[in-house]
Order: sequence, then structure tokens, then C-alpha cells
Amino acid sequence: QVQLVESGGGLVQAGGSLRLSCAASGRTLSAYFMGWFRQAPGKEREFVATITWSGGNIYYRESVKGRFTISRDNAKSTVYLQMNSLKPEDTAVYYCAADLDPYYSDSARRSIAYWGQGTQVTVSS
Repeated sequence: QVQLVESGGGLVQAGGSLRLSCAASGRTLSAYFMGWFRQAPGKEREFVATITWSGGNIYYRESVKGRFTISRDNAKSTVYLQMNSLKPEDTAVYYCAADLDPYYSDSARRSIAYWGQGTQVTVSS
């Protein structure tokens, strides 16, 4: 069992920055791929970024490359998503995700083992 708790969402103007955190707890966390999805109103949940605990392999959604950075602090069992140059289209509820299998596509949302409760990010124009 893995528990995920997100924090760090909020309201920011376009061009601004936010950092999301996902605190993880449970057994064998090093076996899990950790990452983020997001879901805007009326849209399906979509993949944003993922990172491995041990290998550091990282994948990003194309539209966030160069603006978002995913990282992890193994000592704190926490994954971060630094979001810079935010755009109104980044507005969504952001969910932390954990799964034993690697994921880097929107369709992976159907098989993710563990989700956080979500944190709202709103970018005003």
C-alpha cells in the first residue's frame, strides 16, 4: 500500500511559478515510478511527468517540456513538480501517481495503482 499527499497548488498569474510536492509513504517505494497527471474541467486526466526513484529516468508531456521540472528527494520520500512560465491552459487539478510499471502516456491513467487526492492549480491570464 502506498499513500500519496499533494500540496503546493494555488492561484498564480500567467508567467508565474508554483512548486507541487507529493509526500509518499508505504513499503518498497523505490520500486515505484512516481509522477504527475492533471485534469482540467470537462477533460480527461492527462500525463504530465514521471520519474523513477532510483534510476532518475524522467519523461515529460511535450507541452510542458522546458517549463516543468520533476525531481525527487529520496530521504524525504517526496516528489516535486516545479512549474515555471505557467499558462492558463495549465489550469487543472494535479494528481500525484505511483505505479510499479513505467508510464508516460495519457492512457496510463487507466492502470495507475495509487493516486493522491489532487491539488488545484489555477493560472489567470
